[in-house]
Amino acid sequence: MSIFGKIKDAIFGRKAKAQPAPQAQGQAQAQRPGQGQAQPPGQGQAMPQMTPAQPADVDVDAILAQAATEKGEKLNYKSSIVDLMKLLDLDSSLDNRKELATELGYTGDKDGSAEMNIWLHKAVMRKLEENGGKVSADLKD
Repeated sequence: MSIFGKIKDAIFGRKAKAQPAPQAQGQAQAQRPGQGQAQPPGQGQAMPQMTPAQPADVDVDAILAQAATEKGEKLNYKSSIVDLMKLLDLDSSLDNRKELATELGYTGDKDGSAEMNIWLHKAVMRKLEENGGKVSADLKD
């Protein structure tokens, strides 16, 4: 799996874990004999609401803030790619950041410079937003 994929899964997966799957209408009701057999919609049987997780509902700011609270460490995840990766329990080594830089199309020197790390953080936030996450300006700057 790509490094960005791991970041995205760590954030979007936290949302999925935080929200229980919605029950289909009438699912908790006991069925009487003869019920539950295939009937066209509107014929006395409620259609289950099968709603896949909507990535647009992922509030990246709230998830990261909650993770920071749970972690208990002071991490500057709002501007540091290293701290963001640490917050998500991902390997923040230079090798992984170089790989992430390659994945996201960074064309500068991959030497772990502040310039590369700042670019990476902004690129990750932009990609999270492109993938349906809600990212505040606070995290994008």
